Amino acid sequence: MNENNRKQLKKTGRRPKEDPAKIRYTISFNEEEHSRFLSLFDQSGMLVKAHFITSCIFEKTIKTIQIDKGTVDFYMRLTSFHSQFRSVGVNYNQVVKLLYKNFSEKKGSAYLYKLEKQTIEMVLLCQKIIQLIEEFEANHLKKQV
Repeated sequence: MNENNRKQLKKTGRRPKEDPAKIRYTISFNEEEHSRFLSLFDQSGMLVKAHFITSCIFEKTIKTIQIDKGTVDFYMRLTSFHSQFRSVGVNYNQVVKLLYKNFSEKKGSAYLYKLEKQTIEMVLLCQKIIQLIEEFEANHLKKQV
């Protein structure tokens, strides 16, 4: 009966590590060193300070991540604009089908002519947007070597 109780206790809880870290060191910083350490830690993108310190000591590569909030905002707005532009394309197809279905050929072609003018304006607007995107990428997103 004791053997059954022992086996049940081993199945629950956290599994022990194969090589646990038992040896600890302490380090002291002054205010300037501490602020510098925190800024390097924030740039690394790591979640645990101990992992960051061991990677610095053993010369492992340290990841540095810099996020530009303006670029992220631009990307999010561009994504939402693209989805709106696609929905306009879907609505355009539905309008053309309704024109041919519900109106006579003469009236339908008149409305289609007006729709064609608006489409040309939308294409010009799209070309301007693409040009602005390319300028933004050239000025702000390309890595300089």
